[in-house]
Amino acid sequence: MTDRKIKILPSIYLLFVGLLMTSCAGNVVFTDSVAMPDNTWNLENPAIFRVPVDDTTSNNNINFTIRAGSSYPFRNLYLFVSTTSPEGKIVTDTLHYYLSNEKGEWYGKGSMDIHEIKLNYKTNVFFPVRGIYEIKVQHGMRTTGLKGVYDFGIRIEKTGK
Repeated sequence: MTDRKIKILPSIYLLFVGLLMTSCAGNVVFTDSVAMPDNTWNLENPAIFRVPVDDTTSNNNINFTIRAGSSYPFRNLYLFVSTTSPEGKIVTDTLHYYLSNEKGEWYGKGSMDIHEIKLNYKTNVFFPVRGIYEIKVQHGMRTTGLKGVYDFGIRIEKTGK
């Protein structure tokens, strides 16, 4: 009987992990990232995401993710975000985030040189029109080439509300 329990427990564990991953992934509407050549985000090369939208009734959370390294010269990040709807309407935001504290300790997760930081952008928003939305993100720092940025990504999830 004990051997049988030992064999069943890993199966139950794998089933639980699989269900957990499936339920979390079911809320993801869109995810993408842009790798930065030479780990430098150039001002003239914004991260552009083309988001296909079919669901115009669900609320969504929109988050950005930045992966940066120790060569990143600042503790903060300014972003200019332009969202163009399928109808051509443009909404622009200026955002400010801290990537590390006053002591230089990174927020987010990571080890060694690379740190991944989630940047909350918008919560409980819905897309009113079906079609392709273009979200263009450009850094707003006072340097043309922002060193230490490995990639920049976006993740859109349904909120369930």
